[in-house]
Amino acid sequence: MAQAQTADVNLSEILKQVAREKDIDYERWVSALEDAMASAAKKQHRIKAPVRSIFDPETGKFDAFIVKTVAEEVEDPLSEWTVEEAQDHQEGAQVGDEIHIPISTEGLGRIAAQSAKQVLYQRIREAEREKIYNEFIDRVGEVVNGTVKRFERGDIVVDLGRTEAAVPRGEQARHERYSQGERIRAVIVEVHQQPKGPQVVLSRTDPRLLVKLFEMEVPEIYDGTVQIKAAVRAPGERAKVAVVSRERDVDPVGACVGMKGSRVQSIIRELRGEKIDIIEHSDDLVTFAQSALAPARITRVSVTHHGEVPHLDVIVEDEQLSLAIGKRGQNVRLAAELLGSQIEIKSESDVKEEVAGALARMLQTAMSEDMPEGSTPEFSIKSAPGVGPKTAAKLEEAGFSKLDDLLAASPGQLEEVEGVGAKTAKAILAWAADQAESMQKGQLEGKGATEKEGELATAVMDEGDDFMAALSQALAEAEKTDAEASAALESEAQAEELSNENGSPVAEKPTGDE
Repeated sequence: MAQAQTADVNLSEILKQVAREKDIDYERWVSALEDAMASAAKKQHRIKAPVRSIFDPETGKFDAFIVKTVAEEVEDPLSEWTVEEAQDHQEGAQVGDEIHIPISTEGLGRIAAQSAKQVLYQRIREAEREKIYNEFIDRVGEVVNGTVKRFERGDIVVDLGRTEAAVPRGEQARHERYSQGERIRAVIVEVHQQPKGPQVVLSRTDPRLLVKLFEMEVPEIYDGTVQIKAAVRAPGERAKVAVVSRERDVDPVGACVGMKGSRVQSIIRELRGEKIDIIEHSDDLVTFAQSALAPARITRVSVTHHGEVPHLDVIVEDEQLSLAIGKRGQNVRLAAELLGSQIEIKSESDVKEEVAGALARMLQTAMSEDMPEGSTPEFSIKSAPGVGPKTAAKLEEAGFSKLDDLLAASPGQLEEVEGVGAKTAKAILAWAADQAESMQKGQLEGKGATEKEGELATAVMDEGDDFMAALSQALAEAEKTDAEASAALESEAQAEELSNENGSPVAEKPTGDE
């Protein structure tokens, strides 16, 4: 009897010792053993009904029994009994009671023991994974140090001491290479409870790694004197960090760079040579954009809002264009992410061409809308002298509907048309010649206006920021030129009309000397 009691006490102590070694709660450990014993008893006795096991810490034994629930109507015969069936095993049984039927746990076979082992291992793994989850879930965004343990399908498995973590291929910088046993520093980005694989996911590309490294290297950032407003990365190649100081006497960029660049150089070494641009944050979007696009020199920045995301039109000198865009568009892409805006970069020569074209189109539209009626001659055979509607129809049927046809015709050809005499034919040909001369003058005027528009467009770009004022001035000059041309054409038209009415040229006004 004493030996049995000693064995029972030893079993209870052994369970507590294993729970301490596995760092698993004792109650959870006992619950896992109870589930394992219930599964073993169910296998041993080949029972399909629910089986439960209870550990008695005083005796150190596991008691197993079949569980039946009393119900008014039995839906599952394996787990439920009616009141009458229950009262055959326990007097006074009522609906909702549980009836326990003891079964033996002595002499469990090999199959039952194997089942108990599997259940026990499963419960232990679940307990360990839950503990790891609770330990690391609050450390997301924290930088941890580990050792490269092995490689699995492109992922790096890192030993963190108490558990393993993984750096997936998508979270690795392309230029970085690690070997087994090498130290690695990464940021925790995810902790999950999936049944397979490491639960802790690390990253070497996340911007939070850069932020944490600055906090570790720069005391002013750690104590809050300098704040990191935003950080973006092209992992392994370039990064941009926007910082701001909460104290007027502290230079945020200088604090991050350190004496002779000592602070930022240690971060660059940790990131395997990744270039870092440290930028002073500004609430003014234009100033912030000019700093974010460094080292390129920016000529002008204009901001327009399309929806929630601001749109920046950036103009640079021609020789600064490639520097502003960066290698494979890297500089402008990182700047856009840092600003949270869309950025379009153009050179000054490209913008001048665009403005010249736009200005030319605007001037042409304004001239066409404001030009007096009749200032641009349009050909119509009905407007010829001595030609009525019927004669005009006859001329069109004869093939004289276009100005080129009339200019190529002779008086005799026109006289062959019904209703056209010798005088009328000569008058029509003279009128066609006048029409051709007027159209030629209009084309020359248009050519001069186009040259004027190009000069004005160049002037707009050279004047600087006040684009709309320059554009308005250009339009005003164009309207003035248009008005002068229209007045000249109108005077010429009036003179021709008076000449046709009198049948002779308009007499010049005599001077006093005559």
